[in-house]
Amino acid sequence: MVGAKKSQKKVAAPEKGLATRSSGTLSKPMPSLTVGALERALLAEFPAADAETWDRTGLTVGDPARLVTGVAVALDPTVEAIEAAAEAGANVLVTHHPAFLAPPDSFAPATSPAVSAGAGVWKAVERGVALMAFHTALDVSARAQRVLPGMLGLSFERVLEPLPGAPDKGYGQLCAVVDDGGLSLGQLAARCTSVFARPPRVWGDFDRALDRVVTCTGSAGGLGRACLGERADCLVCGEVKYHDALDLSQAGLAIVDLGHDTSELPLAGVLASAVEAVGVPGERVSVIAQQDNWSHPETVRI
Repeated sequence: MVGAKKSQKKVAAPEKGLATRSSGTLSKPMPSLTVGALERALLAEFPAADAETWDRTGLTVGDPARLVTGVAVALDPTVEAIEAAAEAGANVLVTHHPAFLAPPDSFAPATSPAVSAGAGVWKAVERGVALMAFHTALDVSARAQRVLPGMLGLSFERVLEPLPGAPDKGYGQLCAVVDDGGLSLGQLAARCTSVFARPPRVWGDFDRALDRVVTCTGSAGGLGRACLGERADCLVCGEVKYHDALDLSQAGLAIVDLGHDTSELPLAGVLASAVEAVGVPGERVSVIAQQDNWSHPETVRI
């Protein structure tokens, strides 16, 4: 209407522990989406059949019939993350790691699920927050394959260990180096430090020129052997066991160990995008920041 005075919408300060997300000036109406419908939609993207047999995929805590009011996303369903989700107005917390693998022995309040996995379940029920996780089904998904290569400026070629009958899904990403001036191990390590704001552990000669690099989130497991089979120069992973790293380095493979959580934190963004893609408005989706679990004190010489 001509001459009408535009109203000013006050933007609330972001909740502590939540990463900021952009949103429009007008809130979209929340669709009538139940917790069960959200789970089914996400399982269509990250099928339980793709997950490891020992894993827990999908809804572990919550009422499938309840309407979704908001969704929080995180790497780990800690007690603090459940509290942050509730404070943000979310009644669903979608995570990479599940609340538990083995069934909890008890359900009681505690400061950390490390004391009892049932503590997270207790807090979720207490705060009315449904918990669902997609863990290894997310790890092997087509969405996850482009994350680390894209962040590190590598050219993704193919999945190193694909799932049977699904060449676009699986573990490890075989990548080519596309830098015009080449890329050394030291330069890749410096790039990892810049991208993740955490210095990685590196095994190998910093001056070594790289041509083929394999990336993987989380534990490298037996992926190192596959790297040798493909004659890759370097493995960038979330973590690797010492003796495995020793054997692989002796066989000629350089290793960049990012840290398990550092390598997987970007997957929270993948989950957030998937939640939005099934119809949850972006302003109703919050990403809980969990990147400050580790600290790195300076080395002081006396």
